[in-house]
Amino acid sequence: MSTAKQTGNGDLFEQEQAQPRIVRRDGITNAGLAHFQSAYPAETITKEDLFYYVYGLLHSPDYRERYADNLAKELPRIPCVNTATDFWAFSKAGRALAELHLNYETVPMYTGAKIDTGGRKLADADYRVEKMKVPKTGKEKDLTRLIYNNRISVSGIPPAAYDYVVNGKPALDWVIERQCVKTDKDSGIVNDANDWAIETMHNPRYPLELFLRVITVSLETMKIVRNLPALEIASAD
Repeated sequence: MSTAKQTGNGDLFEQEQAQPRIVRRDGITNAGLAHFQSAYPAETITKEDLFYYVYGLLHSPDYRERYADNLAKELPRIPCVNTATDFWAFSKAGRALAELHLNYETVPMYTGAKIDTGGRKLADADYRVEKMKVPKTGKEKDLTRLIYNNRISVSGIPPAAYDYVVNGKPALDWVIERQCVKTDKDSGIVNDANDWAIETMHNPRYPLELFLRVITVSLETMKIVRNLPALEIASAD
């Protein structure tokens, strides 16, 4: 739909496009909501509550172990848990996890890590990253340390931060792998994380700060996951 503005003599001089209306659509069907409402008839459950219940349940180690074979070859099966108390525990946890995972770029940076610059005062250009590296002590990776570049290193990283795994790899490893300069062999296209940091985020320190933020995300995620209730499924499911 468009609207037109006209001069006194009727000449068209400007045309504006009306902004499309944004419509929010739930990913939960009415039938799915009704199924869970019938399981806990004394509770007032919304689609949003159920969405976060699912997100919390999918992080449950008990759930992942019990349904490992099914999860490898079909869509997740979402059962009702035995009690409304456990339902709300999973829903509350899922909401907290979603808050962390959606806002990973703005959560506080982990303050327990020490940034070593060799005593130098750094300029913006000193934060350029080519390839982060976890150093080794003997044959084992020293997960408490990170070599950011030849000017900056990080120590005091809690190894437990590597316990949060996304798609088979610790979230911190994803940061290390993606925040780099890499040339695609087939196309020759250079993917430079520094360009994104400077041009989009307006912050040359973004790759380092992201690593420190994901430490926080990882630790807080695992804290929530370890406090999830045991998975006790209602008999009808």
